[in-house]
Amino acid sequence: MKTIKSISGTAIPLALDNVDTDMIIPATYLTSTEATGYGKHVFQRLKDQDSNFVFNQSVFKGANILISQHSFGCGSSREHAVWALLEAGIEAVIAISFADIFKNNSAQNGLVLITLPEEQIFSMLSFAKKTEYHLTIDVCEKTLTSSQGEHIEFSLDPFYQYCLVNGLGHLDYLLNHQEAISHFKQTQQNRAYIRMPEK
Repeated sequence: MKTIKSISGTAIPLALDNVDTDMIIPATYLTSTEATGYGKHVFQRLKDQDSNFVFNQSVFKGANILISQHSFGCGSSREHAVWALLEAGIEAVIAISFADIFKNNSAQNGLVLITLPEEQIFSMLSFAKKTEYHLTIDVCEKTLTSSQGEHIEFSLDPFYQYCLVNGLGHLDYLLNHQEAISHFKQTQQNRAYIRMPEK
């Protein structure tokens, strides 16, 4: 996983609640266990149903930050939804709330999730619909600045932030502490040996 200290780019306004994982990547396209090949089908059903859907609009081509509303990533536990967003070029999602499993899958794959209050999200969606809305996310400082002059502070779980900044998945984090884990294991074994009663 790459290190993520800051992200800059144009925002895509997806003014929907309950964007579920099947909406993000329809089950029809889940034909592999590989983490590639899904980006071109992200939001495929919505793209097919509405020619004016944001992911069909040329103005958002190359945009890399998605703004949405309540319960983004709800539904199934499929990790493919995160893979699809990342392969489609989305580096961060800003929403009012996220589904827990989607949050965990995002943390494992380096997709930045930022939660902001409803009033702030609706304001940002309004800007993004009207004009090219550029955002800069500073993961280290936990701040967000916009082309509209906004300066917004957000919170991140310290462990999640550490993993993002250092480019670590949860397994990578554990492997980086292999020496300490081995030492702890040996200490526990020694204590168990000392406590063994004599026959």
